[in-house]
Amino acid sequence: MRSSALRLLSQTRYSPIINGRAVSTAAKKTKTKTEPPKKEDSFCMNLFRGEANLKQVFPYPVNLNDERREMLSMILGGTEKFLEEVNDPVKNDENATIPKEVLKQFAEYGAFGALVPEEYEGAGLNNTQMTRLAEVVGRHDLGLGVVMGAHQSIGYKGILLYGNEEQKKKYLPDLATGRKFAAFCLTEPSSGSDANSIRSRAVLSPDGKYYILNGSKIWISNGGIADLFTVFAQTPVEQADGSVKDKVSAFVVERGFGGVTNGPPEKKMGIKGSNTTEVYFENVKIPAENMLGEKGEGFKVAMNILNNGRFGIPAACTGAMKHCIQKTVEHITTRTQFGRKLEEFGDVQEKLSDMVLRHYATESIVYMLAANMDRGIQDYQLEAAIGKVMSSENAWIVCDNAIQLHGGMGFMKECGLERVLRDLRIFRIFEGANDVMRLFIGLTGMQYAGKHLQHTAKQVASGNVFALFGAVARRTSRSTGGDFASVVHPSLKSSATLVDDAIVRFGKTVEALLTKHRKNIIERQFEVTRVANAAIDIYSMVAVLSRCTRTLNSTDGDSNHEKQIAELFVRQASRRAVKQLKETDGATLSNLSLITSIAKDVCKNQALPQVHPIDV
Repeated sequence: MRSSALRLLSQTRYSPIINGRAVSTAAKKTKTKTEPPKKEDSFCMNLFRGEANLKQVFPYPVNLNDERREMLSMILGGTEKFLEEVNDPVKNDENATIPKEVLKQFAEYGAFGALVPEEYEGAGLNNTQMTRLAEVVGRHDLGLGVVMGAHQSIGYKGILLYGNEEQKKKYLPDLATGRKFAAFCLTEPSSGSDANSIRSRAVLSPDGKYYILNGSKIWISNGGIADLFTVFAQTPVEQADGSVKDKVSAFVVERGFGGVTNGPPEKKMGIKGSNTTEVYFENVKIPAENMLGEKGEGFKVAMNILNNGRFGIPAACTGAMKHCIQKTVEHITTRTQFGRKLEEFGDVQEKLSDMVLRHYATESIVYMLAANMDRGIQDYQLEAAIGKVMSSENAWIVCDNAIQLHGGMGFMKECGLERVLRDLRIFRIFEGANDVMRLFIGLTGMQYAGKHLQHTAKQVASGNVFALFGAVARRTSRSTGGDFASVVHPSLKSSATLVDDAIVRFGKTVEALLTKHRKNIIERQFEVTRVANAAIDIYSMVAVLSRCTRTLNSTDGDSNHEKQIAELFVRQASRRAVKQLKETDGATLSNLSLITSIAKDVCKNQALPQVHPIDV
C-alpha cells in the first residue's frame, strides 16, 4: 500500500526552482517519464530525503601535504607581518580608503592571486590554503578582506572558471599580481536578489565584432579602482523556433575600452576602507571574444562564480570571531568587579562558551567546504550557502557578545570592536542576502527531494514492485536512525544519536510539507525558512562531530576541550533544529495569519496604526 506522500506526488508535476521561481519542465523532452533523477553525494541534498550520505563529511576532509603546509606558512608569515606593521585598519576606516601603496605592498605577498596557477603569475594555492589566508586577513581588517575578495573571489573568478586560454593569458597575470584590479558587476537599482531582472543591455554590432553595452550597476566593490569588470547584461538570443529573446550574458570589460565611468565612493556603515561605487557603461564597445561562457548563459556564470567563491565570507568571519574572542579573553581575565575577575561569573562564562561554540562550528564548516572543493567535488551549493548564512550570523552574535562583555569600554572607538561590528553587518547582505539564501537552501533541497519522491511514485504506479520495496526500506531506515554512531569517535556516540534523530525528523517534515503543499511550497516561506534553519543546524552538527572525531582519533582521545565543545554544541543545535521543524506544523501556523495581518495593516496605513498610549 502506497504512502499518502507517494500517492499525492504521483498526481503532481514538480518544477525546478531557480532564483525563487518555478520553471516549466514542459520543454525538457530529453528525459523519459521513468528516468530517475540525478543522485547527489552532497550530504545536505540527501538530508532533505531524510538520508545520511557520509561520503563528503566523514572522515573530516582537510588534508594538506607537507609542501602545501610549508608554502602556506611562508605566505602567512609575510602576510601577518604586513597586517600588523603596514596596514592600519583604523586609518582605513577613518579615511574611508586603503592607500594604493598599501595595496601594492599587499600584492607582493601573493594575496591578490592566491588561487591563480603559477603559470599565470599567481600563488597557486588551493582552496584550503586560500581559506586560511582569508581567515587571517579577516582577523585584522575586514575592509581589506572585502577588497581582496571582491577582486579575486568574484571580480575575476569568471576568467578562472569560464575563460578560454587566450583570455587567461591576457588578463590573469596583471590581476594576480595586483597590477590591475577587478570588480564584479551584477547588482542594479531594479535587481537586487532577483539577478534575472537586470536591465543593462549589450547588442552585437552589425559587423559582429563588438557588443555595445549600455547600463549601470550599483554598490560595486572596487568599482572606483578597478581596471577590469565582469559585467552581466541582457543580450538578444535567437531561440529554437526562430524568435529572439533577451537573456543574460557575461562579459570581460576593460575600463580602457572607453565609456566606463564610476560615481563617488558610497558612504557606508562599515568596511569603509573598501571602495564601493556605482559604475556606468555608455556605448562601451566590447570585443565579441570578451564574452565569458556561452551567449545567454550569464545567469549560470554569475551563480557559479558566487557559489565558487562563497567560502571567502565564512573564512573572513571566522577570523573576525577569533579576534573578538581573543580580545574578550584578555579583558575578562584582567578586569575585576565586585572583588572577582569577570571570568569567574557564570553569565560571563556562558557568553564566552557560546562565542567559542559558534566559532568552532563555523571554522569546522568552512574548512570542510574548502577541502571538499579541493577534492574536486562539485555538489556543494547547499553547503556553501549554509556556510555563508551561519558564519555571517555567528560572527555578528560573537562580536555583539564581545562588546557586551567589555561593558561601556566595548562601545568606545578606542576598543576597536565597534568597527568590527560595523564591518560585519554587510556580510549578512551581500553575495546573497541571508533571507534569500535560506529560501534557496530550503527550496533547492525540497526540489531535490520532490523529484525523487515523484519518480518513486510513478514507478510504484506503473507496477514496479522493487520501487515499492525500496520506498518501504528507506522509510524503515529513517525510523531507525542513521549511521553516525558507527563513524564518530566512541565517546561521541550519544551526540551522534541526537543528530540521527534530527535527520529522521527532518526527512519526515520535508515529506509532509511536499505532500501537503506540492508545487505551492514555493509560496510557503514561513515553513521553508524554518526547514532551512534546521538544515543549517544539522549540517553544523555533522561538521563539528566529524572534525572532533578526527582530533580525538589523532590524539588517542586526549582532547577533552574539543569533545566538550562538540557535545554542548550538538545538544543545543539539536534542540534548535527540532524546534524549527515543529514550527512547520498546523498548530504553530496559526501564528502565520496574525503575522500576515499585522504586516498588511502597517503597510496599508503607511505607518504604525495602533493607538498611542496617551491618546486612549
